[in-house]
Amino acid sequence: MGKLFGTDGIRGKANHYPMTPEMALRVGRALSMGINRRGETPPFIIIGKDTRISGDMLAMSLAAGAAASGVDVYLADVMPTPGVAYLTRTMKAARGVVISASHNPYEDNGIKIFNSDGYKLSDEEEVAIEAFVTEASPPDKSGESVPEPGVIRYLPEEAASGYFRFLRGICGETAPFAGLQVVVDCSHGATCRIAPALFRDAGAETDPMSIVPDGRNINDGCGSEHPENLARKVIEKKADLGLAFDGDGDRLIAVDETGRVLSGDQLIAIFAEFMKQEGRLANNTVVTTVMSNVGLHSFLAERGIRHVMTDVGDRHVVKELIHRGAILGGEDSGHMVFRDLHTTGDGILSAIHLLKIMKKSWQPLSTLSSAMRVYPQVLKNVRVKRKPPLESLPEVAECIRQVEGELGEKGRVLVRYSGTQSLCRVMVEGPTVEESDAFCEKIVSVIKKSLA
Repeated sequence: MGKLFGTDGIRGKANHYPMTPEMALRVGRALSMGINRRGETPPFIIIGKDTRISGDMLAMSLAAGAAASGVDVYLADVMPTPGVAYLTRTMKAARGVVISASHNPYEDNGIKIFNSDGYKLSDEEEVAIEAFVTEASPPDKSGESVPEPGVIRYLPEEAASGYFRFLRGICGETAPFAGLQVVVDCSHGATCRIAPALFRDAGAETDPMSIVPDGRNINDGCGSEHPENLARKVIEKKADLGLAFDGDGDRLIAVDETGRVLSGDQLIAIFAEFMKQEGRLANNTVVTTVMSNVGLHSFLAERGIRHVMTDVGDRHVVKELIHRGAILGGEDSGHMVFRDLHTTGDGILSAIHLLKIMKKSWQPLSTLSSAMRVYPQVLKNVRVKRKPPLESLPEVAECIRQVEGELGEKGRVLVRYSGTQSLCRVMVEGPTVEESDAFCEKIVSVIKKSLA
């Protein structure tokens, strides 16, 4: 039995360990640990989900586990991950939970957990939950008092709409985005209802796509992982830009008016420059992960902005932002964090910031993004059955050293296991696409042989 928590919560194939109803029930029970049941208001947790067919099964099981431990539950139905985080914090819930596997295919599902402040769990909190959940057998409570069961209710519409009001307030004035034509790809996921309605209400001419979830089409050839259809539609509609979210709405990938797909790093560069110009870039610092492109580091250095890098995962970015007293951070994959406004990555919030910059600058997105040079980057995934430390594989370690030696200061290599899937990710940045691809394939072939 491997480690339960990965880079972003618990994740796996639905109806297979650890994404089974039995495990979800035990996670629900574990969430009651440390919750203070004293006081006038009974403790409660909020559970949201994306549009996967397995979402109800896991949400209901987790709710049953929490209720069996004496904790009330509010079911938020389909809700973006950052929406659950926001409601957890503002409604003073004891925990917030999202049943989602983010950008993964529909067969997968996951459990993301927020503490009462709306932040993702610390390593210590994850360890405590994992220890409870993975015990060989439930503890014998025959001699203990059994708590009165909690109550499971659906979250009232007025409360659920609080996230929409929060985002709409950040947009500002009556119709701040009037004059902008936007294509919005919701990935048949959790942003289907809220994103198109929000941008329309803020005055943008909005053309939505991928908004008919059927439980199986989430992330299927659409959204932030597959923006090619969005790019075609932006050109067809002659739109100002396209916005692509992932299945649970915490990522944003943008497409400019020419149909060019922009990375998360390019968006972070745009945000950093404008926030610095406006005197809002706290401590003159931007935090990203080790997956960020070399071009972002060069861009920030040229503008005198401090660049700090962390391990992969937006929770590591948030932790470092807090430590540095900074507010802007994110990942090349599209997670962006504005810590002065929210506790976690939020795709819709990132999109709002991007539209506001376009309106203020009167510049097309292609011009805004051109300031950052993107170094050719090749990323390849190798499916693996086990994840031994890479340094324990002599041939792999030697191959990586050779490639790094040949690249020198002209690029870099990053090899790591996925925290959410059975994959080893190989990333190479170099002077040209051809060189980067050749070096990447060289490492991939050795990993395949060593982990076959």
